[in-house]
Amino acid sequence: MTDALPVGLTSIEATVTGPTGSRADVEFLVDSGAKYTLLPHDVWTRLGLEPKRRMRFVMADGSAIERAISECHIALPEGDGHTPVILGELGDVALLGAVTLEELGLVFYPFDRSLRRSGLSMLAAAGLT
Repeated sequence: MTDALPVGLTSIEATVTGPTGSRADVEFLVDSGAKYTLLPHDVWTRLGLEPKRRMRFVMADGSAIERAISECHIALPEGDGHTPVILGELGDVALLGAVTLEELGLVFYPFDRSLRRSGLSMLAAAGLT
């Protein structure tokens, strides 16, 4: 039997910037099942983000919610760029979603729970090729 790998939540620090240049450092939960990045209510209001449209999302339990969408600049240690973001409501937590990772050319590497450039093969990095 092989040793079990640690399983758990992965978070990463990032800096988000709004249209006026206001910045906030945010600890995001990396959620490989989330399509869009979500900013908590206090963060996006501090940055001065405005809703651009609304979208409906189906949660893991099958329930549906609707949230406003905007955009901001996000800077991760591995790269930065503009991304759409869900404008969270009170109680929502910061999530880093797949669209942001794809736009920045990053993938979540589950073996060591890190972000890597998407050009790097996960199999090669794990020594499996």
